[in-house]
Amino acid sequence: MKTNHLNGEAAAASTSPPEAASGQRATRKLRGKALRKDCPRSSHADVILGQSERDPLALIEESNKGRVEKLLPIRFTRMVESAFAFFRGTAILQAHDLKGTPSAGVTVQCGGDCHLMNFGGFATPEREFVFDINDFDETHPGPFEWDIKRLAVSFVLAARWLGFAGGATRQVLQALLAAYRTTQAQFAGMSVLETWYAKITCDDMLHSAANDPKYLKRLKKAVEKATHNTSEHVFHRITTTVHGKPRIVDEPPLLYHADPSELDMECDVLPFLASYRGTLPYERQALFDRFQLVDGACKVVGVGSVGTRCYILLFAGNQDDHLFLQVKEARPSVLEGLAGPAPFPNNGERVVTGQRLMQAASDIFLGWTQDRDRDFYVRQMRDMKMAPNLAGYDPDMLADYARLCGRALARAHAKSGEAATIAGYLGNGTAFDEAVAQYAVAYADQVEKDYDQFKAAIRSGRFPVETLPSEIELAIR
Repeated sequence: MKTNHLNGEAAAASTSPPEAASGQRATRKLRGKALRKDCPRSSHADVILGQSERDPLALIEESNKGRVEKLLPIRFTRMVESAFAFFRGTAILQAHDLKGTPSAGVTVQCGGDCHLMNFGGFATPEREFVFDINDFDETHPGPFEWDIKRLAVSFVLAARWLGFAGGATRQVLQALLAAYRTTQAQFAGMSVLETWYAKITCDDMLHSAANDPKYLKRLKKAVEKATHNTSEHVFHRITTTVHGKPRIVDEPPLLYHADPSELDMECDVLPFLASYRGTLPYERQALFDRFQLVDGACKVVGVGSVGTRCYILLFAGNQDDHLFLQVKEARPSVLEGLAGPAPFPNNGERVVTGQRLMQAASDIFLGWTQDRDRDFYVRQMRDMKMAPNLAGYDPDMLADYARLCGRALARAHAKSGEAATIAGYLGNGTAFDEAVAQYAVAYADQVEKDYDQFKAAIRSGRFPVETLPSEIELAIR
């Protein structure tokens, strides 16, 4: 049976479903439609702050607890660059604010920090290039609306950062929300296995940009660059040879070797890797055993992740090849306690399981472990990864990208098994789209107010920054 890819057009199931399955699907759609009575779709525009008492600066300080203190100035420096960067570094704020907002009551596996920079391209284990969500540090079961609202707000802030007018921003939101709604409707008509196998391929990405020559050219260039972004490429770029052995080159403060008293390869890393190995399927344990650890270093990544413990480990294969694994601290999700209790005792397992549930295909080295009462997950550092570069985007380009993100999020939520219920609730009209668009604009205004408070706190010294280059000095004035 041929798998249906999501090409942005109306897609029907490749075979007619059994009558019983069709009846179940119809029942679930009707159940979703009935949810509108207690939670009207228009109500999603009404509440911006679900909890009245909030202190954004105190919440930021709460999120700093347990992080590497010497790296916090880097975190604050990155957050202060723009309201959009501040938003990326403060998932805890919107999670707090979403608690108590209207919800239809449909629980899915949420990304938890579903902003537009957490989507992109990467290689599947079959070496096929796909587009999908690619960050799951905050993944947790929760209301489906929470992900789509965070994603919508991120597009408003990105549009403002790019200098778009309000009308152009509204068109971007319409593209995002319509893509989510119509793609969810497609999955409501597909079988369980078709939904599970569905993915957005490279051809799908290029097809979606066919009517925008500038975006198509840019996309093709980004995909071509990503296909060369492999472990071997990274190896030649960030390593050197010391005493006949490869060694990662220090680039402090963003990439550096830890003091042996903090991280010892023999005493700390090897037992850590043995525990990680046990979370891999047997055949991947056999694959992992063909690589030998040769070096490791600390690495600062992202915006929201700065200050959490992150390492890159260099392995040499027994056929003169190389592998980089990223070991990343897994802290409690920002949704924990707001959307429900933690689903797993180990947050690394939470991240890995959430990623496998939401992604169309996941890294073969994905696993988890624990060290010194801290949870971690492990993945390949780079494997044909493509991240969006928004600089130079015009409104049409951002709208095209929004459609991709909307489709990817709908597919991820559909894998939770609630596509028909969500589709029934959303319906064929734009009532939900318009409400969430109104929410996104209003909440983006709130983010900018919080950002102003954050800049004032930096001026007062409450949040120390690493440096004050001219653009940051201008930002905090």
